[in-house]
Amino acid sequence: MSAKRVCQLIKLKPSAEAEYRAIHAAVWPSVLAALERAHVTDYSIHYYAPLELLIATFKYTGSDYEADMKKVAEDPETQRWWKVTDVMQESLIDGAEGSGKDIPWWAEAEEVFRFEGKA
Repeated sequence: MSAKRVCQLIKLKPSAEAEYRAIHAAVWPSVLAALERAHVTDYSIHYYAPLELLIATFKYTGSDYEADMKKVAEDPETQRWWKVTDVMQESLIDGAEGSGKDIPWWAEAEEVFRFEGKA
């Protein structure tokens, strides 16, 4: 099975840009470990300032995406991380109340094109 690619979007509050950059310059090792346990690799977050938009991309290499994402959401250190980062963001999804809830916090974008060249 090939890796699932995921692209997610959320707004960053302009007043939080410096703090968001600073916290992501030193992501907690426990949060990264939870992602690794959930078969998440090649994770990056980009910032598009004109629209105050965060764009996250990652590869999922496991076999049960929903179950693995649920494990991430149940991780206490990840929950603590989200309490810090969620207040810096504004969801694009109506009714979203925060990371790890029933309604997704980050909007997921559909992949419409992929090119995998030979490296």
